[in-house]
Amino acid sequence: MVMKGLTLRGVEVFEALARTGSVAQAAEITGLSQPSISQQLRNLENALGTELVDHGRRPMRLTQAGRSFLARAEAVLAELRLAQSELMVMDLTHLSTLSIGLIDDFDNDLTPRLATLLADSLTKSKFKLITLPSLEIFEAIETQKLHLAVSATSGEVLEGVVEYPLVRDPFILVAPLGAVPEGADIMAALRDLPFLRYAREQLISRQIEGHLAREQLEFEERFEIGSHLALMAMVARRLGWALTTPLGYMRAGRFHDQIDAFEVPFGAFSRTISLFTRMDWSDQVPRDVAEMIRRLAQSQIIDPAVARLPWLSGQLAVIEP
Repeated sequence: MVMKGLTLRGVEVFEALARTGSVAQAAEITGLSQPSISQQLRNLENALGTELVDHGRRPMRLTQAGRSFLARAEAVLAELRLAQSELMVMDLTHLSTLSIGLIDDFDNDLTPRLATLLADSLTKSKFKLITLPSLEIFEAIETQKLHLAVSATSGEVLEGVVEYPLVRDPFILVAPLGAVPEGADIMAALRDLPFLRYAREQLISRQIEGHLAREQLEFEERFEIGSHLALMAMVARRLGWALTTPLGYMRAGRFHDQIDAFEVPFGAFSRTISLFTRMDWSDQVPRDVAEMIRRLAQSQIIDPAVARLPWLSGQLAVIEP
């Protein structure tokens, strides 16, 4: 039996506070007022009979009890969010066919669950789900080869296409484990290692190169890799460093114990992952699918990523409609 006064809203508020260390940011995330955030935290601490945060510090710091409770709370909330996604009922019975294209960033976590959830709802329909690079996805949606497409946005306005933003995916720097000593200048520590680039024809490469140009940074052109996992393997083998995103980093789980990840030290920048559909097909179905993907992204990618790299809190996030 759950103890009296322990509420789901209180646990959600505590999780938001723990991630951000700020009442104002927690209020923004949860949609509550700042006084309500403070009251929810007090109620939760009273129910548990212990302080979860050090109220005398700004930004807030978790107590030992708070850190212990957070680990359990995150696990519970992740399961609840996943259950919510799986129980989401979409009316797809009117569709004779549904074709979706997704970038391969979601392959390991989100895509398999999305496929099974949609297939359960499309009992009498023809269903097609494929993974493609972002630029090929744009071409497929413009030529009406796909009903829905999930991709990083290019920044270009696509005529006749409706966009539903899903996730803000910030760029991060990955380097071989221990290559950057604690507290050291990142770029100084990496000066003898080459920069590993994504292949030029990929959208992510164009976004990275555009940022480097804006920052007036140039690095020797030695390696250009078309495979994300191959790029991460090269970082793990101490062949260089790279810029990627948390979605890419989480796909490379097999290399996590050989890689360090950092915030980009020369100007933060991010990309947006969105769902796209043709304007003449923008009924309730795209909105329902977009909401399902947001929930899956939160439980399957964002929560695990923030747990591993806490400094991503507030940067890697679902974009609410």
